[in-house]
Amino acid sequence: MSCKHYKNSPQKYYKIISFATFVGLLYACSTTKKVPDGEYLLTKNNFEFEDKKEFFDEELKDYVQQKPNKKQFLFMPLGLMFYNMANPKYDTILNEYMTYPSEMRDQKLRDSLFIRYNMKSSVGKNLFFDRLLHSWGSPPVILDQTRSEKSIESIKKRLTYRGFWDSEVKYRHDIDSASKKAAVKYFVKHNDPTYIKDYFFNIPDQGIKQVYNYHLNKTLIRSGQILDQTVLEKEVTRITDLMRESGYYKFNNTNDEVYFVADSLKSKKQVPVTLEIHKDSLDRPYKKATFGNIDVAIVDEASDFPKNTVKDSLRRIRFHKMNDKYKTSSLWKTIIVDSKQPYDQQKLDVTKRNLMTMNNFSIVKARDSLRQGGITSPNDSIVDVLYILKPLPKYELKVGTDLNYSQILNLGISPSVDLTTRNIFKGAENLSTSLSGTFGSIASTENNDKRVLAYEISAQASLNFPRLLLPFNYYKFIPKRYTPTSSILLGASIQNNIGLGRVNFNTGLNYQATVNEQVYHKLTLFNTQISLTKNKNAYYDYFVNDGVVRDEIFNDYFANYPNIGTDYKSGKLTGDAVTEEILNNKGYQDGLNQQGQDLFTTFRGTLINKERQTEDVFISSMIYNFVYNEIGKKDYPNAFYFNGKVELGGNILSLFNKKSNDGGLVTAPQKTIFGIPYAQFVKFDIDTRKYFKFNGNQTLVLRQFIGVGIPYGNSKDMPIIKSYFNGGSNDIRAWVAFGGLGPADSQVDERVRAYMTNDVKLTTNIEYRIPFNNMYEGAIFTDIGNTWSLRNHNDAHEDQFKFNKFLSQMGIGSGFGIRVNVAYITLRIDLAYKIFDPNKPEGDRWRFKTLQPFKPTVNFAFGYPF
Repeated sequence: MSCKHYKNSPQKYYKIISFATFVGLLYACSTTKKVPDGEYLLTKNNFEFEDKKEFFDEELKDYVQQKPNKKQFLFMPLGLMFYNMANPKYDTILNEYMTYPSEMRDQKLRDSLFIRYNMKSSVGKNLFFDRLLHSWGSPPVILDQTRSEKSIESIKKRLTYRGFWDSEVKYRHDIDSASKKAAVKYFVKHNDPTYIKDYFFNIPDQGIKQVYNYHLNKTLIRSGQILDQTVLEKEVTRITDLMRESGYYKFNNTNDEVYFVADSLKSKKQVPVTLEIHKDSLDRPYKKATFGNIDVAIVDEASDFPKNTVKDSLRRIRFHKMNDKYKTSSLWKTIIVDSKQPYDQQKLDVTKRNLMTMNNFSIVKARDSLRQGGITSPNDSIVDVLYILKPLPKYELKVGTDLNYSQILNLGISPSVDLTTRNIFKGAENLSTSLSGTFGSIASTENNDKRVLAYEISAQASLNFPRLLLPFNYYKFIPKRYTPTSSILLGASIQNNIGLGRVNFNTGLNYQATVNEQVYHKLTLFNTQISLTKNKNAYYDYFVNDGVVRDEIFNDYFANYPNIGTDYKSGKLTGDAVTEEILNNKGYQDGLNQQGQDLFTTFRGTLINKERQTEDVFISSMIYNFVYNEIGKKDYPNAFYFNGKVELGGNILSLFNKKSNDGGLVTAPQKTIFGIPYAQFVKFDIDTRKYFKFNGNQTLVLRQFIGVGIPYGNSKDMPIIKSYFNGGSNDIRAWVAFGGLGPADSQVDERVRAYMTNDVKLTTNIEYRIPFNNMYEGAIFTDIGNTWSLRNHNDAHEDQFKFNKFLSQMGIGSGFGIRVNVAYITLRIDLAYKIFDPNKPEGDRWRFKTLQPFKPTVNFAFGYPF
């Protein structure tokens, strides 16, 4: 086959390929293909609630003993389809074959099974395709009446657990003999629940009773509530944590000291409930514990403690060191537990987190225990704490290369070298230096059919401190449960992407505070960036489309003013001078017809784009970032994520400005620092996400991003490096980044709009994720959004945000994708289609008629989009 023929064959034969795929799936869709005669494939479990539905009823499905084959792709049982596609004559052999350890599964084992099952003619066959389908697939779930009966028992127990003691549960099998399929319908009647009539507590120990009474307003149990044992369990957990934070060491450690007694002798509808807290059957009193010896050992090996160490104490903390590589004062700040203070489990947890955050040690041992023996020192109320720490290597070098793909960069390579130098000043400070680059190709601005080299090379140094760099003692103001860190950042980069390229310098002082596993604060002071544009005079060499528009307006102007054209062609007038002449000539503008007006509007848009793309800018800002994150936490199956950021830029620089520049063709003069205009703005970013789990492992994700940048003072527009754009694999996936969506519903030529950025961004993403197995996952999604400006550019863009119009200016894209999970890496491929394009003319914005199924926007990326 010739290369030309090979290149065109996918397009030529896609119908044949699609038909073959459809036939294969249709064949596999005979879901009862491997259901034995006289048996029935379980297809569904239905619930019918004969009285009102309760909030927890969705969980009753989890207590059904027998569930149908899981449905995934297009809501079909893909696992069952794969299983049915495998040759049925090998089912018995493959079932036994998969029970062997993976290292034993080879041709020799397969041949032995062939011989055992009298299939000698199959000896030597690899069965790769059948094995693949068998491992991906799942056998049909056959209806089992006994398991339906057990399901009734499980459901009724759960209802009782939830407080509905008199509930009734029945079932019915709906059997279709012709199709060999069956469904089970469960009939649930809750009846009246059991309520807590009175709530008492029996706590003989006066110390425990006092703590409980002090926090009684936080109890989860109230008279008049339904007697729900899940609430009682949460109350036990709350009490356990409360007592351990109040000095009671190992309180309820065996989980039998706190329990509830319900008296149902008189009534099963109004039941008194009593909280019981007892140390043991003898009701011996609890003792509050205090922290005793706090020992921290820094050793090369665990066996070096204590014989090879020298003891040094600071403020009741005993340090055992083999040398003076680490300052005692710096280590002391991370130890929250304090000798002779009441025992508090939370302090132990925070101390361990602080030590890990330092990134200087591995924790060989973290032990807390009651003091052993001694006549004068009691051993049942003093908790001694020991941490044995092993320093990590002084230097850690990482060399890596990443492959990445984006619609702008295409396939790129990103080599990097990272060096971490630990304990720079003997206070567990780490210096991280990195040199990295990204190299690839982008579509040429001169010719979209060609690609040119693009790169970014950056160097960065970060000095990290396990404390806050402040000139005063901050421990009185910041709660000890926080884990504070600081970092000083210095970096530079040079990039060549759209031809002009930039040189960037950045520095900043960051303060971070981790509150717990969910909450994180970050404050950046003196976040300074200098962005300088290269090759400004070559703008029209790279942005050829803008040059075409300029030539068209110039030629029209020269036709009316030939003297100007003569001076321009002879070199007496520059292009900028002619442009300024056109912008100031109101008579020429008023005389334009509709076509000329459209061209002039597009021309003004190119000028705004030119000045934003070629601007030099000095940015100095303060940034506050708050993150609340439940993702990946086991106690939050329906996780919520919030990331809020506020950035205030330019106010300090306004105190030191020297003079103003001359401004641009469409921008006014600006005040400068070191000859570079500085930006003044306030910027708000909000990123919220909500995850909903369905059917055990399927996930619905809702994401909303709101970004607003408000320029003021020395800035009429947001600096381009702080502005918003549309498109890309993590945004509105039906458009590539800088791919023609927005701003607003502007009708400016797409070639000119391509690199426009704006002040306001709204994006809504909806994605439904459907795991096929541990390795493969599918998704269907819809993305909605656009960008706008906060001010009117004299109708050059028609992109101003207006509350009565913005909803109709949203771009909409939908599609589907697949994720492949290999080790800790997720490869993502999304195919997206434009559904509504606000930048098309009225009447042509809905794209259903022009939708081409075999020409989607393809997104390759690593990791989930959100």
